[in-house]
Amino acid sequence: MTDPYAAGMVKNDPYAKKSTVVGRVVAVLRGKVQNRNLSLISPWSRALRNGEIHELLLTNEKEAAPGKNVNTVAYLAFVEIVNPGVIVFKDKVKLSSGKCLGTLAGFDETHMPNHQNIVILTDDLITGEEMNLNLNDLIYFTRD
Repeated sequence: MTDPYAAGMVKNDPYAKKSTVVGRVVAVLRGKVQNRNLSLISPWSRALRNGEIHELLLTNEKEAAPGKNVNTVAYLAFVEIVNPGVIVFKDKVKLSSGKCLGTLAGFDETHMPNHQNIVILTDDLITGEEMNLNLNDLIYFTRD
């Protein structure tokens, strides 16, 4: 079976419309790593189910994208999905305050099936603790 993303068959975002996915913070993280060597998978999207828990990491590596490796990360949070749906490369990732954390860069499966690493491209490499995130804060993955 051929992965259409890895084979270069998907050239444009195939999602005409999609709902906003919401995660509730269940653990606030601290720490930054320079040599994390995350291997972002080639698919641009992942379906997230209600109740799943996933890890959010920030990177400031401008070339971060599906199929690339990411080394520099700041640990943000673990979130429980409370409004399920599909998240897609370049989705905006926002706090409930409206502040945009960055754009979705890709997914790393190092810890699967326990959880997915969701990598967010940002200019401000800051941890969840430094950002003063709190338990139960909401994080939104949206098109706009």
